[in-house]
Amino acid sequence: MGEPIIVAGGGIGGLTTALTLHEIGVPVRVFESSMAIRPLGVGINLQPNAVRELTDLGLAGRLPDIGVEAEEWALVGRNGNDVWAEPRGRRAGYRWPQFAVHRGELQMLLLDTVRERCGSNSVIEAHRLRSYEQTAHSVTATFEDRGTGRTVTVEGPLLVAADGLHSAARRQRFPDEVPPLWGGAVLWRGTALGRPIRTGASFTLVGNLEQRFVHYPIGPVDPSTGLQRQNFIAELTFDPAEGWDAASWNQTVDPEVFLPAFADWDFDWLDIPALVGRAEQVWEYPMVDRDPAPTWVDSRVALLGDAAHVMYPVGSNGASQAIVDARVLGASLVEHGLTPDALAAYQDRLHEDISALVLRNREAGPVAILGKVDERCGGVFDDIDDVIPRAEVEAFMARYKAAAGFAVETLNAAPRTLPEGATLTPRS
Repeated sequence: MGEPIIVAGGGIGGLTTALTLHEIGVPVRVFESSMAIRPLGVGINLQPNAVRELTDLGLAGRLPDIGVEAEEWALVGRNGNDVWAEPRGRRAGYRWPQFAVHRGELQMLLLDTVRERCGSNSVIEAHRLRSYEQTAHSVTATFEDRGTGRTVTVEGPLLVAADGLHSAARRQRFPDEVPPLWGGAVLWRGTALGRPIRTGASFTLVGNLEQRFVHYPIGPVDPSTGLQRQNFIAELTFDPAEGWDAASWNQTVDPEVFLPAFADWDFDWLDIPALVGRAEQVWEYPMVDRDPAPTWVDSRVALLGDAAHVMYPVGSNGASQAIVDARVLGASLVEHGLTPDALAAYQDRLHEDISALVLRNREAGPVAILGKVDERCGGVFDDIDDVIPRAEVEAFMARYKAAAGFAVETLNAAPRTLPEGATLTPRS
């Protein structure tokens, strides 16, 4: 088949791309900027559309080892009463579950599988993409070897740039693009042990659009203690005109930076100050995105995952979309070979809808219904039906699921993204 496809970025999108390329018989080499890939991060949700793709990659049996199958998604008002609750995953009628997992453990699962299937030298760490050049038949990527400081050039038929929010490939393609956009929200994330709440497998969001708290489990209940590992996100909104200290991005902080704002958020079913107080570390970072890029493709170079469409995490579909990206790219390669036409087909399948989703998430995605509740009653109520008709909420949620690509009937009826046994027709 010739030289391997070059993948820049060993995150969830890049590693799923590698597994997809292996499945269709295409050699691949992944270059990751981290000195060593480690299980960093906190919790993420994998929507059924992404779990479906991981199932087709043969990984479904491993997901229960690193997370919890989600059963419920709930929005809760400021006084602790439900605005909306619905079943999730298989309980909602999907053929595939939804999983809440530790991001780092998912990355390590993908990494181990790539090395097992593609070879122990298929992932090269400590190499950061700097730039690329291309001809009619190949692309040459230049990487910085972070161990030696030297530059390394690698040639291949295509470059898949899954190199994240600060993508070098995107910067080269759009040199005048402004830095990531901050709309005023700051997140504080962590994990802690706690007793199960609600179903024991519920994603719960409490509050309103300016102040909220997200909670969901990412581990099983320990039978000896009755506790489980739980992910949390505390969020406050500030005036973006005042700016934010860039030095604080992705830094550990003392919870007292934000916890006083949640001091009285102690409900019968969840004591938020106590849960945060049990966290070993809390990470702070502003919630940012980018305006949709006019294109994800430059001839033999394609952006994927956050490099293509970093979005606010209000719909729990950032990592899920990166997985779907990789699978759609694989299907396009099967149809068109290792050609620019394949990358163009990948873009044609996804770009318009996902660009619209980026903008929709700026409007708070499915969480926007809390804004309506807040406008009508300040988030305090006894019976939500007295505040907002159930039919209005149902219609709002249905529109978001359709836009995000995981409406139940549509997903269940859709054929496999990659037909079983599909392999590449060699064309370059």
